[in-house]
Amino acid sequence: MAAPTRLLLRRVIRLSHRCNNVPAAGVSARSRCCWGPSTCRCFSDVAGDRSTHFGFETVPETEKAERVYKVFKNVAQKYDTMNDVMSLGIHRLWKDMLLHVMHPQPGAQLLDVAGGTGDISFRFLEYVHSQQERQKRRMARSVQTPSSQDISNNYSTEHEDTPQESRAVVCDINKEMLNVGRKRADSMGISAGLSWVVGNAEELPFDDDQFDIYTIAFGIRNVTHIDQALQEALRVLKPGGRFMCLEFSKVTNPVLARMYDTYSFQMIPVLGEVIAGDWKSYQYLVESIRKFPEQEEFKHMIEDAGFYCVKYHNFTGGVVALHSGFKL
Repeated sequence: MAAPTRLLLRRVIRLSHRCNNVPAAGVSARSRCCWGPSTCRCFSDVAGDRSTHFGFETVPETEKAERVYKVFKNVAQKYDTMNDVMSLGIHRLWKDMLLHVMHPQPGAQLLDVAGGTGDISFRFLEYVHSQQERQKRRMARSVQTPSSQDISNNYSTEHEDTPQESRAVVCDINKEMLNVGRKRADSMGISAGLSWVVGNAEELPFDDDQFDIYTIAFGIRNVTHIDQALQEALRVLKPGGRFMCLEFSKVTNPVLARMYDTYSFQMIPVLGEVIAGDWKSYQYLVESIRKFPEQEEFKHMIEDAGFYCVKYHNFTGGVVALHSGFKL
């Protein structure tokens, strides 16, 4: 009982700070506009001289979002190609593992934040469809030589019990990435149950308790205030909803870590220049990975945001980690 009690105390203290923190003259503070009836989450930043990291560079907080936007605007057209080249295609396996762990059922509502070109949402819809087909086959096998009346009854029951249609919402702050995703969806013939929304992970444009699953894949390290993004994830999830974050992390094997660092810093920016014509953006992406919290630290951040049963799985020796937690 001690750990849940400490977590509850931390949440109460943090909430009291948010509600009561009135800055003195000349002292900047982050204000919120949404403790009333509205579900607007207007995290207005008066950042003053506060700074944060942009890769290995220190920049004012107010500049980071714009810089990150420019990075992904520059790489949007070659983003998927570069993912395949940089990871030798392994990123596809990591995303498949995310869906395997998620195991969504028909009717699930997904919010894919920083969803960019739609990789996670496409997999989600395909997975749910395969689950629906599997359920239909299982039902058909369970009915042995039915009469016409049985068939009629089963048909009526099936339609009465049909769950809510699954839906995937791709939310990204970058319009160029979303445009690439829409074109991909059109070329793949995917439209049903899929929508595209421009939105900031720190100020999601959705009401409370809307989604069963929240995913963010290779995006949260680019957020200026990770704690706010986690709080927003908690807010928009339904009770019982699941948070899932796939992100580059800390390599656990020393030999692999040295090889990974060499490849990252000496090869990836070169590939970015050759394929996407952009060295600097991929230099930033490599540096941003090194600035992201290690697995245990990020796990504690998710717990501090209010999630329970937080766990993580390392993939490829910790090159990538999948963190997940639940809203109770």
